[in-house]
Amino acid sequence: MRGVSTRLGELDCKVIDGLPPGSPPELAVILCHGYGAPATDLVPVAAELMTLRPELAQRTRFVLPGAPLPLMELGMPSSRAWFPIPLELFTGQFDWDKYSREEPEGLRAARRAMMSTVSAVAAATNLPYGRIVLGGFSQGGMVATDVALRLEEPPAGLCILSGTLIVRDEWKARAEARKGLPVFQGHGRYDDLLPIQTAERLRDLLTEAGLDVEFLPFDGPHTLMPEELERMADFLMKRLEAR
Repeated sequence: MRGVSTRLGELDCKVIDGLPPGSPPELAVILCHGYGAPATDLVPVAAELMTLRPELAQRTRFVLPGAPLPLMELGMPSSRAWFPIPLELFTGQFDWDKYSREEPEGLRAARRAMMSTVSAVAAATNLPYGRIVLGGFSQGGMVATDVALRLEEPPAGLCILSGTLIVRDEWKARAEARKGLPVFQGHGRYDDLLPIQTAERLRDLLTEAGLDVEFLPFDGPHTLMPEELERMADFLMKRLEAR
């Protein structure tokens, strides 16, 4: 497995694969980390996916962008964010219904940065958007979903890991143009940060719009679980083999 650091579009990225020398990737997977994590947070996840399904390592390139916002002023010098989050989210008294209807401050800038990275990955790999999977954990899953619904062409798939519903009305309208898009969505039943009910609302919105959603609830908190990575690896293999 090889890893290099490079800038793709507006974002600094870690690029990982196990491709034979000189072989182009048949699929690209772009995974966005969550709020407050370092830019390299999902590197072990990409490595685990390639270990679970070695064919992914030999035929797929993983791109792990770092979010644009530093959190040094919050005392987290190595942490990044896609957009600011309201501090009320941590109080347990958060109005999720209201939040799901709004566009978070900073989302537009994060969207622009991610779309520039997707475009740069497509150019660097000579892959169409239909051979690029978007995904992310928590806030990264929100950004990945937003971009997947906005690209000029549908991506190969979408992986939402402990994500939630935002800009509800706009996502609902845009999802109508993504009928049939394969989606893998995992969420912990005991998530006390982004409650599973908010993930279920996102699942229902996408399903009702005609997207092909594979939903995995698991017994765990706001985290990634081994069974989730197993299912995600299988999901990526299906996208790899799809033509």
